[in-house]
Amino acid sequence: MIYPKLDDLHRVVHSKYALVIIAARRARQLNTYHHQLGEGAVEDVAPPMVVSRSKNYLTMSLEEIAHDRIEWSAE
Repeated sequence: MIYPKLDDLHRVVHSKYALVIIAARRARQLNTYHHQLGEGAVEDVAPPMVVSRSKNYLTMSLEEIAHDRIEWSAE
């Protein structure tokens, strides 16, 4: 079973292409956050905004999108 479901994600982001870009950017931010956390210097990156049952950064970012925690704009 895929979590979060694609239907839940499409309620927040209507384009699957935008969804991929937003999720990839946030996953990179989460990766940077966790690497900086290990070094003791957390700067401009926000920590995870939802409690995730996964350690995968892309899954974490999709869960944040499904819970509407990510602000984005269609530019």
